[in-house]
Amino acid sequence: MCGICGIITDRASTVEESRILEMMRLMKHRGPDDQGVFTEKNVGLGHVRLSILDLSTAGRQPMVSDDGRWVLVFNGEIYNYIEIREKLRGRFNFKTGTDSEVLLNAYIMWGESCLDHFNGMFAFAVYDRHENSIFAARDRFGIKPFYYSHSSESFIFASDIPSVLSAMPNKPEPDNQTVYDYLAFDRVCHTEQTFFKGVKKLQHGHCLSLKKGQLSIRRWYSLPDSLKKPFSGPDELRESLEDAVALRLRSDVPVGACLSGGLDSSAIVSIMLDKFQRHDLNTFSAVYERGMRGDETPFIMEYKDSVKNMFFSRPSAEGLYADMDRLFSAHSEPIPGTSAYAEFKVMETAKEHVTVILNGQGADEEMAGYHYFFGMLYKELFTSLKWVRMINEMLAYRSRHKSFLGLAAFAYFMMPGFLKNLAAVRGKGYIKRDFKNSFSGSDAIVNELYGTASLHDCLLQHFEHKLEHHLIWGDRSSMWFSLELRFPFLDYRFVERVFSLTSGDIIKSGETKHIFREAMKGVIPEVLRKRQDKVGFSTPEDEWFRRPEFRNMIEDILSSSHFAGLGYIDPAAARALYREHLSGKRDISREIWKWVNLDKWSAKYLKGQSDGA
Repeated sequence: MCGICGIITDRASTVEESRILEMMRLMKHRGPDDQGVFTEKNVGLGHVRLSILDLSTAGRQPMVSDDGRWVLVFNGEIYNYIEIREKLRGRFNFKTGTDSEVLLNAYIMWGESCLDHFNGMFAFAVYDRHENSIFAARDRFGIKPFYYSHSSESFIFASDIPSVLSAMPNKPEPDNQTVYDYLAFDRVCHTEQTFFKGVKKLQHGHCLSLKKGQLSIRRWYSLPDSLKKPFSGPDELRESLEDAVALRLRSDVPVGACLSGGLDSSAIVSIMLDKFQRHDLNTFSAVYERGMRGDETPFIMEYKDSVKNMFFSRPSAEGLYADMDRLFSAHSEPIPGTSAYAEFKVMETAKEHVTVILNGQGADEEMAGYHYFFGMLYKELFTSLKWVRMINEMLAYRSRHKSFLGLAAFAYFMMPGFLKNLAAVRGKGYIKRDFKNSFSGSDAIVNELYGTASLHDCLLQHFEHKLEHHLIWGDRSSMWFSLELRFPFLDYRFVERVFSLTSGDIIKSGETKHIFREAMKGVIPEVLRKRQDKVGFSTPEDEWFRRPEFRNMIEDILSSSHFAGLGYIDPAAARALYREHLSGKRDISREIWKWVNLDKWSAKYLKGQSDGA
C-alpha cells in the first residue's frame, strides 16, 4: 500500500524533480517507510511506500525492469502474486519477494491483459521508455484511487487530490454539478468528476494510455459481463469467502480486523479465528455511550471470550470538533455525513497495533443489506405478477421488523422518475433557486439507483455506482494513518457468483442476506447471525450538533460572508432549519454537516490551501 504520482509534460519541456517531491510530500502519510523518484526528460514519477511484503529496500519504487525499458509505480496489493510469480518464473528472474515485481513482469509478459490475472486492489502506472508512453489502470471495483488532470501541456496523476492540485498551474475551482449532487442527493464519487474542476478520477475497472499527448481511456472490466454460475448453496458461498480471507491474510506485517457488531465484520472475524486460528487477532470497534444511536457494544462483546485483543475508539462531539481539520485534510472532498469520522477514529486506534486491517465493506451492496432493498423486491414481484409471494414477503417483513420502511420504499420505487427526483430533494429548500435551476435538470441519479425493474439490477447499480464512495473514504481514512484496508467481500471471484444468485437467495421471509446467513450457521454467534437492524459506522450526530461548541460554530458559519458568497445555500433558510433542529422538532444533522463540510472545504482548498500535511 503506497502513494503514487507523476507528471508527463509535452515533449518540449522537462519535469523538475522538485515538483514530484512536493507531490510526494503531500501524501507521505500513505508511505512513511520509503520513497523514490524517477525523472527523465518529460516524465517524472514518484512513489511513497508503506511496506507490507518484503520489507527490505529491494521493493523500492519506481521499479525499473531488468532491461531498463519499463518503469512502474504501484499502489495496492496483488493477493495472488505467489501464483502469478510461478507462472512467470521460467521467463523472469525474480530478485524480490514483492508483488510489485510480479506486477511489472506480468505487464511485460502479457501487456494490458495482465489485468485479468490479478486478484487484488490496485492503481498503477507503467512508463515505456522506448515508446515514451504511459499505461495506467485501476482495480475492478475502485478500492484504490487514481486521480488525474489532463491538458495540452501535461498529464498529472496521483493517489490523492491535493498532490494533483499542487502540480496544476492554476488555483482550483469547484465543479458545481458535483456540489449540487452532494447537496441534493448525498451523492459523491458517482462519476469521473471530482469536487475540483479539471481533476478527474479514473473510473473503477478502467485503464488509460497516454502517447504523444493523446489520452485514451477504456473499460477493461465489466461486472455485468463477467458473472459466473451462482453458488450451489450456503456451503459453497462460505468456502469462497474463506478463500478470499485466506488470500488477504498474506502479509509480512501484523493483520487485524474491524468489528462493528454486524453480520459482515463478524463473519470475517470468526473465519480468522476458527478457520485460520488467528488467536492473537486484534479487533477494532467504534462505540458510544450506552443507549446512544450507533452504539453496538452488546453485539461486539459477543466476542469478548474469543478475541484477546479488543480495542475501542469512542468518537464524540468534542473529538469531532477537535479533529475537523485533520478529517478534512484526510478527506480532500466533502463527505455527506459523519460516519466517515467513526471510521477515521477506528483507524487511528488501529495504527498503534497493526498495519493491515480486514473490513466487511461490500456485502451490503451485494446481498441487500439496507432495508430499502425490500421495496425493490416488492417492485420486482409486483411487475412480474408474483403477487402471492409479494404479499407473503410484505407480511413477513412487517412481522419481523415491525416497520413500514419496506412498503414506503416500494411506493417510492414505483414512482415515475420525475416524482422520485422531487421526493429525493424534498427538504432541501435551503439550496439557492438559481443554483438548483442550473444543475437539477436530470433524473439520472435517482433513476440510476432506483429506477431498475428487479432486485438484481438494483443491487448491481448500487455496487457499480454507490459502493465506491465507501471504498474511497476507507482508503483515505486508513492511509491517513498509514494503514492498509483489505476487503474479502470484494474478491472478484466471490462477487461474480454472488450477483448470479436469485432474489430468493438474497431476500427470503422478510430477511436480507438469506443465503449468507445460512452459510454462517455455526460460524458466528447466533444472536449476530439473526440480527436484522442495520447500523454500520453510524454516529449520534443529531445530538452532537445541538452541543454548545457546535452550535456556536454552525451559527458563525451560517452568518458568515464566506458561506453566503459560495452561492449554493440560502443562509436564512439554513438558519431557520437549524433552529428547528436545535428545538428537537427535526433531525437535519446530515444537512448541517454538509453545510459545515462545504464551508470548511472551500476555505481550505479553493483559496489555494491544498497542503494535506
